[in-house]
Amino acid sequence: MPGFLSRLGASLRALGDRLSGQALAAAEADAQIAQDRLREAIDLLPEGVVFLDGEGRYVLWNRRYAEIYHRSADLFRPGARLADTLKVGVARGDYPDAIGREDEWLAARLDKLMNPTGARHEQKISDGRWLMIEERRTSDGGVIGLRVDITAMKNQAAALEDALHRAEAASRAKTDFLADMSHELRTPLNGVMGLVQALAATGLTAAQRGLVDEILTSADRLDQLVGGLLDYGDAARDIDRPDHAPAETPPLRVLAADDNPTNRKVVELLLGAAGAEVVSVENGADAVAAWREGAFDLVLMDLRMPVMDGLDAIRAIRRAEGAGLPRAPIIVVSANASPDDREASAEAGADRHIGKPLRAEELFAAISSVLAA
Repeated sequence: MPGFLSRLGASLRALGDRLSGQALAAAEADAQIAQDRLREAIDLLPEGVVFLDGEGRYVLWNRRYAEIYHRSADLFRPGARLADTLKVGVARGDYPDAIGREDEWLAARLDKLMNPTGARHEQKISDGRWLMIEERRTSDGGVIGLRVDITAMKNQAAALEDALHRAEAASRAKTDFLADMSHELRTPLNGVMGLVQALAATGLTAAQRGLVDEILTSADRLDQLVGGLLDYGDAARDIDRPDHAPAETPPLRVLAADDNPTNRKVVELLLGAAGAEVVSVENGADAVAAWREGAFDLVLMDLRMPVMDGLDAIRAIRRAEGAGLPRAPIIVVSANASPDDREASAEAGADRHIGKPLRAEELFAAISSVLAA
């Protein structure tokens, strides 16, 4: 009996060993199948995926990850450290942002790698592509990394920004062009209309008055065409042709600044006919100097002038007034009469802003308004 039991025990142990071996083989086969299926699954993903262990060593990566980092794919193998791959890539110039600051860039990148928070950051690689990187800690202490090619999105954003800059530049160019056109067209037109209005206030024969009326009508039509061309949006207004200079305008001492001699003559004729004393200067610097030396009741200021423009001259006068000099009413008279121009005048300290061509009734109305304020 003992011999039988001994033989039975040996047989059972042998059977157990065979069963254990079969179970282990089956388990290993199942594990291989699961791993193969996992690899197939991640290889189907359009994003690059990499698995690292807790020490930052490669465990598994998909086909897309190897395609993205094709220059370094020969360094990928289980157990190799991603940090070593990064060092080789930095030395080869694979990361443009690292050039010239290699140690600093590598330290920052390794800190993100070994302390993954899930925060996304961008990485540019040497072939011009941009990647979005996201890395998270796994339950076993390892790291899973995601790489998404965002090159197309970056290019679209750059194209949109470039288009926006071009649109802004075009808008500025249009604004500057309209301002230049306004100045160049309205300045001579102002001279013509101003001189004719001054002439209309003198004693004329019936024939002469008829000619003046024709000139004023033609000039008014031209003013409307210019206004439409420049698209300022303000409807052109008809001219009330004065039969004589306003008799009730009080005597004034007026400082007029304009770089165009014809425009200065227009102001001198219109205000001189009303009994005002006009001192004319041709730039903003002379206007500030004259205002400091003389007691003026009113300042008429053009905007575009050499040496010092009208806005700077207005600011200089207002600063000087703050030091104790009396406040002077200032009216801007300019061919630049867009809403932006009017706003700039007000911000500089002007009391009114009237456009050219200058109309006698509009000028006298503006003077009465600022003097009554």
